[in-house]
Parts: sequence; C-alpha cells; structure tokens
Amino acid sequence: MGYYVKVEKNVNIYVEDINPASHKTILFIHGWPANHQMFEYQFDHLPAMGYRCIGMDIRGFGKSSRPWDGYSYDQLADDVRRVIDALGLENITLAGHSMGGAIAIRYMARHGGHGVTKLALIGAAAPAFTKRANFPYGKTIKEVNDLIEGTYTDRPDMLRGFGDIFFARYLTESFKNWFQGLGLVASGNATAKCLVSLRDEDLQQDLPFIQIPTIILHGKQDKVCPFVLGELMHAAIKNSTLVPFEYSGHGLFYCELEKFNRELAQFIG
Repeated sequence: MGYYVKVEKNVNIYVEDINPASHKTILFIHGWPANHQMFEYQFDHLPAMGYRCIGMDIRGFGKSSRPWDGYSYDQLADDVRRVIDALGLENITLAGHSMGGAIAIRYMARHGGHGVTKLALIGAAAPAFTKRANFPYGKTIKEVNDLIEGTYTDRPDMLRGFGDIFFARYLTESFKNWFQGLGLVASGNATAKCLVSLRDEDLQQDLPFIQIPTIILHGKQDKVCPFVLGELMHAAIKNSTLVPFEYSGHGLFYCELEKFNRELAQFIG
C-alpha cells in the first residue's frame, strides 16, 4: 500500500509499504536520480521471504513533493527520521543505494541511528562522491558539473548517458527505457540540487558514528561509485562486512539480482 508522510508544512514524502504485517522491516532509500521503484525486483521477492519492504521517495523524486529547497544531506536525513517516527518503526534495517547510502550514513550520525539496528550500504556515494584535497577518489568536480549542466539543458539525454554506465550486464531496450523513465519522473530542480550535494558534501567524519552491524554491497565494475569507496567504508566502519559483486556495476541490485537478495536476507536474518 502507498501513502504520504508529512515532513514539513508543504512537503509530503511518498511511502510504499509492502507486507506490513512482518516484523522484519527494511526501509529502502533510493539513489539519484531514481525513486523507490528502482527496487522493484527486491519488492517482488523479499516480502515472499518474510520481509516488510518500505520504499520512500526522497523529496523531489517519484511521487513525493517537489519543494524548491531542502536537498542537503542533513535535510534528507531529517526526512528519513520523520518517516521512521510517523510509521513507528523500530529495530529496522536501513538500506541506502548510492546517494541513498550517503543519506543513510548522515542519518546514523545526525540522528544516532534512531530505530535502526542494521545498516546496508549499496554502492553508496561515500565517504565522498568527488575528489578533494584529502580524498583522491571518485568523480571529478567537472564530471558532476557536466551532469548539472546536462540537467539544465537536456535532462533526457543526460539521464540516458548516466544509464549507459549504471549497469554491467546486458539490458533490453525496454528495461533501459523503464530505468530512464524513473529519472524523468523527478523534478529537474531536485535532480540538479542533489548533484550539488553529491559534489560538495563529505561523510568522512560521519562514518565513525556507525556502531551497528553494517553490510557494504558494492559492484567491482562500478563506474559511478568505484569499488575503492566500498573498501574505504569497510575500513572506517568497525562492525562492517564488505561483499564484492564481481559482475556488477552501480546497479548491483539488478546486475546480480539473486545474489543481492540472498546476501541482504542473510545479513538481516
């Protein structure tokens, strides 16, 4: 079932809640530039294995409200807190992909992991998404600025190009069109402003705050968030396990669908 959670006066977050009777709850935070529907092939299978799957569309994406501002990691983490509180969630697994992983990490640091007992970081955009003086990994500032410019000038073509490097397996044209459509549903303004956050924000100081069991699922062929980021997160998070996906790119939740669902289920128990 789907419903809305009010997080600010004029901002409502759309939530899809599948198998709500289960006590094994996973809250999924999607990555840029998609929405909760990117986890369709988790929502198809994990509830049948006894899990409650909750997917939220972050502000500006999917069916959620599209405010002009509020796309910092702090605000997006605050939105997660309001969803968790509104649904009365406890002892959940928080699972974030790409920018969603970055938001999950900020949530752990900013809100003390309220309600969360396990963390799954999926191709996460952390410790930072872009290279900087003390961090020689990830995308260059120019690469992200080019995506921002593409968002403001030809967003469909920008999304098509991004989709071309997202997966590391054969995709049908129908699947490519479907995946591009997830990005097209988003607000152009939110798409650009989240890129600014990806470009400028730094989570290196947040990682030590994570004290709960954490699984890091990362594609060895990831061209968006290179595998070294997974290794760095593993080194910085004490109680973490790194699971490499040898045949996956950034979209490991589809590139190695069965392995992904199996690893996530085994981690949660």
